[in-house]
Amino acid sequence: MFDVIIKNGTIIDGTGEAMYRGDVGIRDDEIIEIGDLSNEKTQKEIDAFGKYVTPGFIDINNHSDTKWRIFANPSLESLLHQGITTIIGGNCGSSLAPLNNYEMIKAIRKWLDVTKINVNWISVEEFLKEVERVKLSVNFGTLVGHGTIRRGLVGDSVRDLEKVELKEMNKIIKESLKEGVLGVSAGLVYSHAKLASKQELEEIANIISDHKRVFAVHLRDETDSILQSLDEVIDVAKNSGVKLQVSHLKVMGEKNWPLMDKVLRKIEKADEEGVDIYFDVYPYVATGSVLYTFLPDWVSRGGRKLMLSRLKDSEIRKKVIKEMKEGSIDYSKIMVSSGSLEKMVSRRNVSDIAKSQNKSVEETVIDLLIAGNGQIITITKVLSEDNLDKAISHPLSIISSNGAGYEISHKSSGDLIHPRDFGSFPRVLSRYVKDKSLLEWEEAVYKMTGLPATRYDIDNRGVIKRGNFADVLVIDPETIKDSATVDNPYQYSSGIDYVLVNGKITVEEGKYVGERAGRIVKD
Repeated sequence: MFDVIIKNGTIIDGTGEAMYRGDVGIRDDEIIEIGDLSNEKTQKEIDAFGKYVTPGFIDINNHSDTKWRIFANPSLESLLHQGITTIIGGNCGSSLAPLNNYEMIKAIRKWLDVTKINVNWISVEEFLKEVERVKLSVNFGTLVGHGTIRRGLVGDSVRDLEKVELKEMNKIIKESLKEGVLGVSAGLVYSHAKLASKQELEEIANIISDHKRVFAVHLRDETDSILQSLDEVIDVAKNSGVKLQVSHLKVMGEKNWPLMDKVLRKIEKADEEGVDIYFDVYPYVATGSVLYTFLPDWVSRGGRKLMLSRLKDSEIRKKVIKEMKEGSIDYSKIMVSSGSLEKMVSRRNVSDIAKSQNKSVEETVIDLLIAGNGQIITITKVLSEDNLDKAISHPLSIISSNGAGYEISHKSSGDLIHPRDFGSFPRVLSRYVKDKSLLEWEEAVYKMTGLPATRYDIDNRGVIKRGNFADVLVIDPETIKDSATVDNPYQYSSGIDYVLVNGKITVEEGKYVGERAGRIVKD
């Protein structure tokens, strides 16, 4: 007797191999049998005729932790409706553990007001137990954030790490790896992490390599200096042998778009030379970025306080504006999505705000940062469709959302969140598989399941296989589609008819049923 049999479906198993017809039998949390189960008995039968049966999607670049969504909204419905059954947090240098001192929580201050949250853990182990206690609807694993640890060691100081501090950082990373994190992330574009030297990164990478985990890096620069930024992390990977994951690869600013071919060629060359390198990508031309990252690099170096003091200095301000005007970013396309200015400017383009105040867009960006104490999140169309096509179809890419989980009711908050929070994975299947034919179904599913599972050593998930955990989707290939837009992001995707997490039906006939069956994923 099975608990669930998914009958008459076409199985895309997550390995990249050709799809085939078959039934899937599930008992408890496990895939027990695959094949012809027409004569078997079951408590629940799901008819998947004309549908695809796939593993649940694994989102390796998710921010539901650092945006506090795993505690504020543990159902994470916008992820379930995308078919996501496992998320990896702790990305871009910021994680919710370890928190050895108060300074460390400030690493997530760019995403939310840390004065309004409470934590009752210090170590990674304690944090994961707390996440397990709240019972998420999806499986959860985490990286440890280099920026979080660094912030705890130096606070707001503007300097390199001293030898004793670097030794302490290495100790904390080793402890976190022993407690089950899937790797380490670095957000080199952010103010404090900008100070990290290549030597510091190599020391970290050597530790990660010894433990055979992933080093996920948000490059120092994704605009004019992207090639140099990529060279830096490739060199770190070459020298350490670490598994390198370039986070949400993109080239920002129309002037820089032609660099994408060189970027991809560098990655291919590194791969050919034996570097263990992949990158992840989300399927939108609009970024969801912290506003200060659009400033010239030197302005935010050393932390938020120093950045704000520079922007308030009239002479330095002139220099910043001059460099902004000479740069590759079109600031008029920036839309404020959320921040510490309450809802005064949310959902407004910087160009509209500038016109209303009779100022340039560059001046307005600086004014917004000062008024918002540096904590402004934006949505900005600064990417190329052609480059996105190249990245998504590239053999070394993994699909991710770089987003977080919400429910539609969050719309009442007034936050203009990014559509990727609701639509990333179905958008790839609808737009890049069905409409553009850039990927076959099997390849796209592999980039969302088997490949990320292998990459992050997530055991017994990511493939429809006997003995694996029953994270399974039933997808309607005719109706699969994202609905979220920049103007109206609060719309669930369609076409994900069933979602099973650890054998429990979580979405049934396209509706979330309230089940929260997620588990902790550890290495």
